[in-house]
Amino acid sequence: MTEPDSEVRPGLRLSFAGVYEALLEAFGPQHWWPADTPFEVAVGAVLTQNTAWTNVERAIANLKDADCLTPGALLEVPHERLAGLIRPAGYFNVKAGRLRALCEFLVRECPDGDIRHLAPRPTPAVRSDLLRVKGVGEETADSILLYALDHPVFVVDAYTVRIFERLGLLEPGLSYGDVQERFHAALPSERALFNEYHALVVALGKDYCKPRPRCGTCPLRGDCPASGTPD
Repeated sequence: MTEPDSEVRPGLRLSFAGVYEALLEAFGPQHWWPADTPFEVAVGAVLTQNTAWTNVERAIANLKDADCLTPGALLEVPHERLAGLIRPAGYFNVKAGRLRALCEFLVRECPDGDIRHLAPRPTPAVRSDLLRVKGVGEETADSILLYALDHPVFVVDAYTVRIFERLGLLEPGLSYGDVQERFHAALPSERALFNEYHALVVALGKDYCKPRPRCGTCPLRGDCPASGTPD
């Protein structure tokens, strides 16, 4: 668990920029996304769907041990074996199919299947192509864009929605695109900023702003309108 600075900061300016500053002060840099290559980031973005990151780490370790963590090598692995390798990540048959679809896309679109060849292309074009890959939704596509390809897009996840609705900075019922646009409009379009901010949101949501929140030790507790639920 990430342990924040215990100081309460009353009077935090409730804004997207203010929340970022408070979380960075409380948690420090998160050094996210942990991966050795851009392709490993993309694989992790698929595997992390509906599961904890610790499970993804085990699945990726299996892929590394099997020496198949490249698009070409992964496509040579039979479906049943691939599903077994990524079993720790859950939904392993579904995710095996999604990984194969992603690899087929990369082999088709990139020389040697190297995902880095997508990086110079315009963000909307790459995002549109990724969203046409079976099993790649908006959050997965944006994770690949931000963390694998260094494009300045803000990744929206369930933590983002829950935290910022509780803070009163988002109204309920907004679409993924609407939420993302709020962040894009409020913050400089900087890859490093979006990278760090998303990681800080995950740290807060995973350990403090849970469905049943741990408000007593939350670094935003002095300013959150929803604060007060017992640990």
